[in-house]
Amino acid sequence: MTSGISRAWARLTDLLPGRADLTDLRRDPRRDLLAGLTVAIVALPLALGFGVSSGLGAQAGLATAVVAGALAAVFGGSNLQVSGPTGAMTVVLVPIVGQYGTTGVLTVGLMAGVMLVALAALRAGKYMQYVPAPVVEGFTLGIACVIGLQQIPNALGVPKPEGDRVLVVTWRAIEEFAKSSNWTAVGLAVAVAVVMLVGARWRPTIPFSIVAVIAATVVAQVAGLDAAKPIGDLPSGLPVPSLSFLDPGALGSLLAPAVAVAALAALESLLSASVADGMTVGQRHDPDRELFGQGLANIAAPLFGGVPATGAIARTAVNVRTGATSRLAALTHAAILAVIVFAAAPLVSRIPLAALAGVLLATAIRMVEVGSLRAMARATRSDALILVLTAVATLALDLVYAVIIGLVVSGALALRAVARQVRLEEVSLDRGDHSAEEHALLAEHIVAYRIDGPLFFAAAHRFLLELTEVADVQVVILRMSRVSTMDATGALVLKDAVQKLRRRGILVLASGVRPGQRQVLDSVGALELLRHDGREYTTTPEAIRGARDHLELAGVLPAPRRRTAIPNATKSPESREEPAR
Repeated sequence: MTSGISRAWARLTDLLPGRADLTDLRRDPRRDLLAGLTVAIVALPLALGFGVSSGLGAQAGLATAVVAGALAAVFGGSNLQVSGPTGAMTVVLVPIVGQYGTTGVLTVGLMAGVMLVALAALRAGKYMQYVPAPVVEGFTLGIACVIGLQQIPNALGVPKPEGDRVLVVTWRAIEEFAKSSNWTAVGLAVAVAVVMLVGARWRPTIPFSIVAVIAATVVAQVAGLDAAKPIGDLPSGLPVPSLSFLDPGALGSLLAPAVAVAALAALESLLSASVADGMTVGQRHDPDRELFGQGLANIAAPLFGGVPATGAIARTAVNVRTGATSRLAALTHAAILAVIVFAAAPLVSRIPLAALAGVLLATAIRMVEVGSLRAMARATRSDALILVLTAVATLALDLVYAVIIGLVVSGALALRAVARQVRLEEVSLDRGDHSAEEHALLAEHIVAYRIDGPLFFAAAHRFLLELTEVADVQVVILRMSRVSTMDATGALVLKDAVQKLRRRGILVLASGVRPGQRQVLDSVGALELLRHDGREYTTTPEAIRGARDHLELAGVLPAPRRRTAIPNATKSPESREEPAR
């Protein structure tokens, strides 16, 4: 009992901030403060836009950026990660809002946070490395398409149509625009997007998103563009934390959406942290601690009316590129957004929704790495298939189903590739000390096969067909020293093959069975079958001698003459050896 408590406490302390984190904060505070300011400027329009897109409003996006951004910065596993509302999470939240409403989304976020903390306690963060690159690329491409399509209603200046499928909503928005065109909104959205895309190529260090949004807001106010619908009133400050949204009776129905949100939060956060590691030298995140930090952030955000949060790849990349060295930069980003919430809410409320749509359209376009997609598509046909399938599933279904489909197809294709590695090759018998005539006689009645590769369920059927089609011989020797792995299916198929050959009157001998494979062979009765009458041998030469003894007993081969120590001596009939049993 005491040792269990001690282990649990040690595990908890591993997930909490340590002295090294405080030391990092003092390393270069000036660079971190500047990086945090830059990230906050970039994050402001994104937080507003993703809050609006989620259906909970701009204030929910700001609350998430402030609360979740601060907690994830303190408790997360990456020194450079910046967290908040993201487009990927918005894609998942839209149908949840439509089905369960605002309170349902807040409850789902809270439940997802608890699940993330549990995943951290179970040390599940390490499994992120098993997600194949084509799944990640297809996932990202699908997200970019969905984010872009989600902005069509605001970019066209039409009310968001009913529906939870982005393709349906987009089509209905276009139909509405055709009936009543709002070219003012279209012009603002396109202008903001163009300024961001062109500006990023011209001066990558300048946050053109905030520049474009400010310019669009000024133009809309000065020109009195009534068609440019603004965000609307925002509260001057964060709401008092509350659990009034929680309905215990609804927890069961919200479990599946909560699992989806938790899975996405874990996947995107760990992916973003890995991207940050790849952009720096000497920085490595702790995946379990990152899950813990994201879990606490998602538990706290709903209390303030915020949406579920994840690590944000775009903001994290900006943080790294502007020279951040510690968590102070992400904390500064959250603090500056908090100041904006308290001091500049009236100004922020005047930003046109079309301008935010332009920001997110440009963000979606910049998410698509054409070079990476081209390289992945050219790698193998399997990689290209997985990429396209994951992207299409993201667009047509949802992100969690898309990742599951991508993982299942990747696993199936990987199993097929591994299964193709198993080979059953006929090998010539070692001549040893046999004469040429005797060796030819042995080769006529004995055939040896070498099994190379994994003998498991995906390859077992083909192995059975190949082995049982062996020509008429007296003895089959299976050389098993190169069997890399074996499961119960492989062992059962081996047993079945031995029994089928036995019914044909063919003796099966095995050599080189690895110690690690004896248990699975023994569990299905295959080992006992091979051991019967001494049919299992340590080496192949021993198996060949056993096969020769069998042929002698069967009268196929004559018994060998005993050797003498005198060279070229004539052997008498009395000097014959007794056959070995």
